Amino acid sequence: MTVADEDLTIELSTAELREIAGYAVACAEPALAIFERDCPDDPRARDALDQTRGFVAGGRRTRAMRVSALAAHRAARAAQERGCAAAADAARAAGHAGAAGYLHPLAKATQVLHILGSAAHAARAFEIDAGDDPRVGAEHIERARELAGPVVVRVLARYPTAPSGGGRVGELLRGLDDSLRRACVPPLTGGRPGRRR
Repeated sequence: MTVADEDLTIELSTAELREIAGYAVACAEPALAIFERDCPDDPRARDALDQTRGFVAGGRRTRAMRVSALAAHRAARAAQERGCAAAADAARAAGHAGAAGYLHPLAKATQVLHILGSAAHAARAFEIDAGDDPRVGAEHIERARELAGPVVVRVLARYPTAPSGGGRVGELLRGLDDSLRRACVPPLTGGRPGRRR
C-alpha cells in the first residue's frame, strides 16, 4: 500500500465497530486477572473493559469510553514503573480494548492496533507471567484467532497489514494479523487465483 493509499477511507458501520470492540474485550479480559493480582487497588483496566462492554451491548460511544482507555494505559505505565511487566501488558490490553470502538476509517496500518492490539498485549502478559515462555503467548494468539468472527476478519481485511516494529508484542500482532488474513482468502476454484472479498 502506498502513502496515497493510506489517505483512503474505509467503510465502517456502528455494528462493525461493536463487533470489533466485543472481540477486543474478549481478547483482553482473560489477562485482567494478572493485572488485578499484581495491582489489586487499581480499577482502571477493569473500568476500560466495563465501559466498552456498554458500547458492545448497544450503548453509545461515550467520552467515558475514551477516558477509561487512556486511564488503562496510564495504569500500564504505573505497573511497569513498579516492575510488574505482565500486569503492564494486561492493562495495555484493556486500554486497546477500550479504544477499539474508536477504530478510525483510515487505511493506515496503525489502525490494526485498534483491532488486534488487545490480543497481542494480552498474549504478551501471559507470556511474561509464564517466565517469558513464547509458547504461552502463541497459545493465546491461537485462542484470539479462534475468537475472531467473520465480521472482525472482514473489517481487518479492509486495512493494510500490521506495521513493523513493536518488539515481541509486534511479532504477536503480526502473527495474528497474518493468520486472520489467510483465513479471509477464499480457496482457489476452477484454476483461477482466489481474490479477497
